Amino acid sequence: MTDEVAVHVAGLRMSFGATEVLHGVDFDVRYGEVFCLLGPNGAGKTTILEILEGFRAPADGHVRVLGLNPAAQPARLRERAGMVLQECGFPRQARVAELLDLWRSYYPNPRPLSDLLEVVELTEVRNTQVRKLSGGQRRRLDFALALAGDPDLVFLDEPTTGFDPEARRRCWAAIENLRRLGKTILLTTHYLDEAEQLADRIAILRAGRIELAGTTHEVAVRAGLATRISFTTPSALRRGQVPLPDGIDLTVRGPESVCHTANADMTLRLLLAWAVEHRLGDLGGLAVTAPRLEDTYLQLTSTNGDHE
Repeated sequence: MTDEVAVHVAGLRMSFGATEVLHGVDFDVRYGEVFCLLGPNGAGKTTILEILEGFRAPADGHVRVLGLNPAAQPARLRERAGMVLQECGFPRQARVAELLDLWRSYYPNPRPLSDLLEVVELTEVRNTQVRKLSGGQRRRLDFALALAGDPDLVFLDEPTTGFDPEARRRCWAAIENLRRLGKTILLTTHYLDEAEQLADRIAILRAGRIELAGTTHEVAVRAGLATRISFTTPSALRRGQVPLPDGIDLTVRGPESVCHTANADMTLRLLLAWAVEHRLGDLGGLAVTAPRLEDTYLQLTSTNGDHE
């Protein structure tokens, strides 16, 4: 573990009765990044968060969060970490600013009220009762409460589940604001577009094990997924007047030519050199399509798994 690591997990195991739900999980979260845990229901995501937050003690393994042992030092950890759980409840008659001021009073160095309201875009409803807030506004209030103590690390457990598209986008904006503040964020979500939009790095969890971790591109490469390169078939190639390029598995599909490659940079150089050599001019409609996170996720996971 280095000074750059906010969360360090090594050999993490957890059992409920005779059922082992985490089977030696390893990952690190760096300071200042958004790190996303992905996985189907029952993969173990919530269990991992509960251990990192100090609500459960692991059966085995080494866990450090902000240099602290969550199981042994939960109070010290919660002074420095904010948590947005899957479901939160509020006094319905309380007003937004009143509730935030109450939360701020629990910390020795709270974030200013005006900053909290601005970060989560609730300034205009600061005097509104909680019961009158929309679902998206209540979720952003969750974020504000998690930030009340000006934490170094924020846990977000499926923060946009059940939201309409507009509410999700507003919550994404709040998370981007946290990133700009330099906060470290550990996020779980079922939405792959959300992970692609927000996360610096991801870890794909399946049946209590990390299958792959890294950037979206890195996990796609490690999963063996190829980049698709396509272009409009030159007339000379369609008529058989030029040979297919060497070293490239190019398929001519009438008006479109397509290849799949694990090394897009090298393949593009070879294609362009081939086009120059045979005086084909620019390759019209040239498109490079990297594998999406959804492709990687579906290849690595299934709907089967243990309960969280």
